[in-house]
Amino acid sequence: MSTTPFWQPSEKIIKESNIYKMMHHFGYKNYEDFWKWSIENKAEFWEDTVKNLGIKLEKKYTSIIDISKGVENAQWLKNAKLNIVDSCFQNNDNATAIVFQEEGKPIQKVNQKNLLALVNKIANGLVELGLFPGDKIAIYMPMTLEAVAIYLAAIKAGMPVATIADSFSPNEIAVRLEITKPKIIFTQDVLQRAGKQLPLFAKVVETNAPKAIVFKVAEAPISLRKDDMYWKHFLSENSDFKTVIQNPDEIITVLFSSGTTGTPKAIPWTHTTPIKCASDGYYHQNIQKNEVVCWPTNLGWMMGPWLVFTTLINKSAIALYYGAPTSEGFGKFVQDAEVTMLGVIPSFVKLWKNERNMEKYDWNAIKCFSSTGEASNPSEMEYLMKLANNKPVIEYCGGTEIGGGYVTSTVVQSNIASTFSTQALGGEFVLLDENNNKSNKGELFLIPPIMGLSTKLLNSNHFEVYYKGTPTYNGKVLRRHGDELEQLENGYYKAQGRVDDAMNLGGIKVSSVQLESVLNKLDFIMESAAIAVTPKGGGPSLLVVFYVENASPISDEERLNLAKNYIKKELNPLFKLTDLIKIDSLPRTASNKVMRRKLRDSYN
Repeated sequence: MSTTPFWQPSEKIIKESNIYKMMHHFGYKNYEDFWKWSIENKAEFWEDTVKNLGIKLEKKYTSIIDISKGVENAQWLKNAKLNIVDSCFQNNDNATAIVFQEEGKPIQKVNQKNLLALVNKIANGLVELGLFPGDKIAIYMPMTLEAVAIYLAAIKAGMPVATIADSFSPNEIAVRLEITKPKIIFTQDVLQRAGKQLPLFAKVVETNAPKAIVFKVAEAPISLRKDDMYWKHFLSENSDFKTVIQNPDEIITVLFSSGTTGTPKAIPWTHTTPIKCASDGYYHQNIQKNEVVCWPTNLGWMMGPWLVFTTLINKSAIALYYGAPTSEGFGKFVQDAEVTMLGVIPSFVKLWKNERNMEKYDWNAIKCFSSTGEASNPSEMEYLMKLANNKPVIEYCGGTEIGGGYVTSTVVQSNIASTFSTQALGGEFVLLDENNNKSNKGELFLIPPIMGLSTKLLNSNHFEVYYKGTPTYNGKVLRRHGDELEQLENGYYKAQGRVDDAMNLGGIKVSSVQLESVLNKLDFIMESAAIAVTPKGGGPSLLVVFYVENASPISDEERLNLAKNYIKKELNPLFKLTDLIKIDSLPRTASNKVMRRKLRDSYN
C-alpha cells in the first residue's frame, strides 16, 4: 500500500487544533513526544483533560486515579460525586444542541435550553411512572431527537439504560432484555425509511418485553398491550428536575458486544466512560465549540452514546438524519446542516463512490471525516477526502469496552488513507507475535490503566475475558482485545482484522459462533464455519461460510439464498453473506477447535 500522505496539515490548522493547545501548554513541539508524555504521566494528562473538557463535579475527586486494587481495577475520579449528563449542558442556552431532519421535511434545530427542558420532562415522566434510581430502562429506537433525550434523561435520573440497536431481530432483542431486565422499554410503532415502514413495536411485543412507551410516527393505528402507553401520555409537563448525583463508577449504560461465544457481552459504561469518548473527540476528531457533528449510528452501538457525549460535552451540535445515510437526502442534509465533522463506516463510502450520489453537494464546511467499524479501502478513503475538497480522514478503532479508540489519527499529522497515525492520547498498547515477543505485526494488547476501560461485565467474568492467561510486557499487565495490527516502516498502523472468532460486518461486531448457531439450524447444513475475508485492495470484511452438507435436493443457488435470508431474519439484516462453500469436513485442531485461519488462507 502507498505510504504517501494524501493530506498535510497547514500551520494554521495545527495551531488552531485542540492537540496543539495542550502541547503548547506543556511545552511540546513534537506530537510523538507529547503522546509519550501522555502515557508516562497519565494522572497529569487525564487531570488536565478533565479540566479542558469542563467536566462538572458535584464533589471533587481525592485522586484522579487509584490503582491500589491493581491496574485491572483502576478507580478514576476517586471519591468524586457527579452525573455526567450535567457536563452535557454547559453551552449557552440558545446554542444549537441538536439539528435533525426527517425524510422529506425541513431541517429543525433544538437549542440547549429546549433540549434540557425535554430531558427534564422525560426524567419526571420516569419518576411519575414509579421508577427509582438504579431501575433499568431499555431503548429500542432509531437515533432521533427523542431517543437522545430519553437516553440523557434516564442517566440524569440515575437509571441505567440498556441500548438495543433498531436493526435487531426479536431473538436478539429478547437476549438483551433477559440479561438486563429493564422495567420499561421505549420504542416506536415503526421505523420509516426510504418509503418503507419497518416494524419496531411489533418486535417488542413478540419478545414479551416489559411495559412499552411507544412513540407514534405512522398514521396507521396499532394495538397497545394492557400496560403500554403512548409517548404523549408518558411525557411529564414538569420541565424542572434535580439531577441524581452518583459515584463515578455507577452504571449509566449497558451496551452489548459480541464475544467469541454465542452470548453477547453485557458491558457497563459508568460516569467516567464518556470522559474517554469526549477526550478522543476533543483531541483526535478535533471537535470544537459550536461545531456540528454527524455520525450515522444508533444508541445500540457504542458510537451512539459516543456521539451524544462527545458532541455535547465539547459544546457542539449533534446532527441527526432520519433517513438512510446512503441516500441523496443524507448528502443534502450534511450540506444544509453545515456539518463540520462527518463520521462514516467504510461500507457507506463504498456505496457513495459506486453511485456518485454525493458529488453534487457542497461539503466544504467539513473540517475532517472519521471512519470506524470496519477496515477501509485506501482508494475509497481518498475519494471521501475529495468530497469535501480534500479534508483528512481520522481513522478510529477501539471498542465498546474501551469507551473509545486505542489507535487513531490526528489533524496535526500527515494523513495517509486507511492508516492510523498514532496510539490514542492517554493510552498505550503493544503488538506481540505468536511467541509473545514484541513485533511490528501481531495481536494487540492494551496496557492498563486507561480512562474508559471496563472493569466488569454483567454476564461474564471480566478477568477471565480480558486478563486470564495474557502475557506481561516489561513487567506490565496486559489486557486482551482481539485485534491484529501491523506497524508500518513510517510508524503508522494498519488494521489486520481479528485474531479471535469475532468479525466486523457492516460496522457491527459479531462472533462466528453466533452466525454458525443460526446457520446450523438449516436442514441442508450439518455444521458450518463462518469467516471474515479481506477483499483484494483492502476494505470492509466479506462474510464467507464453509459448511458440511446434510443431503438435500436443493441447488447451490437456493442454499445461498436460504442462508442469506435466514441470517437477515434471525440475526441482523445488515449482515450480508458473500459466499457459501461446501466442504467435506471442517479443519480442526487436536482439541477439536475449528481452524478458521486455515479456512481463510484456503479461500484467499
